[in-house]
Amino acid sequence: MKRVPDKVSGPILLALAAVIWGLTFIAQSEGDSVGGFTFQAIRSILGFFTIAVYLLFRDRKIPKRHRKLPVWLRENKALLTAGCVCGVALGAAMNLQQFGILMQGQETSTGRAGFITAIYIVLVPIIGIFRRKLPPVNAWLGVCIAAVGLYLISVPPGTAFGMSRADFLLLLGALGFALQITFIDVYVQKHDAVKLSAIQFLVAAIFSAVLMAIFEKPTLTGIREAALPIVFAGVFSGGIAFTLQSVGQQKCNPTLAALIMSMESVFTTIFDFLIRHNRLELRELIGCAVVFTAVILAQLPFPAKRKKDEKNA
Repeated sequence: MKRVPDKVSGPILLALAAVIWGLTFIAQSEGDSVGGFTFQAIRSILGFFTIAVYLLFRDRKIPKRHRKLPVWLRENKALLTAGCVCGVALGAAMNLQQFGILMQGQETSTGRAGFITAIYIVLVPIIGIFRRKLPPVNAWLGVCIAAVGLYLISVPPGTAFGMSRADFLLLLGALGFALQITFIDVYVQKHDAVKLSAIQFLVAAIFSAVLMAIFEKPTLTGIREAALPIVFAGVFSGGIAFTLQSVGQQKCNPTLAALIMSMESVFTTIFDFLIRHNRLELRELIGCAVVFTAVILAQLPFPAKRKKDEKNA
């Protein structure tokens, strides 16, 4: 069977992650019977166990002496460090996003929250400048076009674009996701992507649980009421989608990865129509088309680069 090229499989995995996150955005807004830290702590531990179960089946052929915890820890200090860095960034980003979403009923529309979160598509290439990892010109162009599309999808005409508390939290969350994408890009080339994803969720769970213990008093009744959104966010968004992100980013540059994952806002709009029966306006449909166009543009070889490659060949 012919192997799917990385330039095809990588974007497909990231697009699947974006589909799942599009649904998760709606689930998070329904999980308001528990505090934000509680939601993210349970979600993250479910994500960790989902990935851990997969790893148990995947690695069952590894010799037992390599599966012993002390040996595994000793031989994977660099992986643990990478997982901790990614986990702290992910934990901070998810909690900031969750509180921004919970506030949105008072201060921010759902679409506007999605737009602010998707600003990470602009922040990722900016962070890349400091890493001396400049994206190609067509990727920059794709970022700019996608930002316009996301604005059309998310911000209704005549809406004032000030900075409320919810907006500020969502913007900080976008920065957290941009850092997490950047860290994944750094570490996933050196470590097992699935193990890295498992560790980052364990660290994010601990991060959220500590804040939950300090600031919240979760109840079993509240957790039961939010059980379905939490389970979906934990198993599908956490265990599956973030692992797809880690594997997909092995095969994509971070700017292209951020562009593809930003389609989360497009899928959120689509699922909002399918599940909540909120009618799509012409402006939103145009915005979805613009974002898809931007993602395709970012994947096309830039003419100057193509000529140079042909000359080298």
